[in-house]
Amino acid sequence: MDSLNIPATGRTPGVAFDFAAGHLRLTGESYPDDVAAFFGPVFTALRAWLAEPGDDPITFDMELLYFNSSSAKALMNLFQMLEAAAKAGRPVTINWCHEENDESMRELGEDFSEDLRHVAFSLRNVPAGGIE
Repeated sequence: MDSLNIPATGRTPGVAFDFAAGHLRLTGESYPDDVAAFFGPVFTALRAWLAEPGDDPITFDMELLYFNSSSAKALMNLFQMLEAAAKAGRPVTINWCHEENDESMRELGEDFSEDLRHVAFSLRNVPAGGIE
């Protein structure tokens, strides 16, 4: 399956899903005017890829500096798709990257991790200014 690459804008995250390598990445900020319109193609591509047979490991790097509540729901949908893949036996790692002084983002990562039982969830401190 082809990769999915969507450049970041001032309101939407950068999406770099390298399906062949099993490496998924979101960067930047997420507060699009229309969350469904932005994340719809992302959900579609991820669902299609996860439906293909395979058991190669998946790594998802979540490197957002900020996201609104509508984006939080979209992120949870993404995480639930990955959780289902992990529950079915595919190794999945989510790396929740947050700047070392950003307690709010760290706490949000902890909150998300509580709903995921089958993925390996890692909170990663990044030096201030280290996230795109």
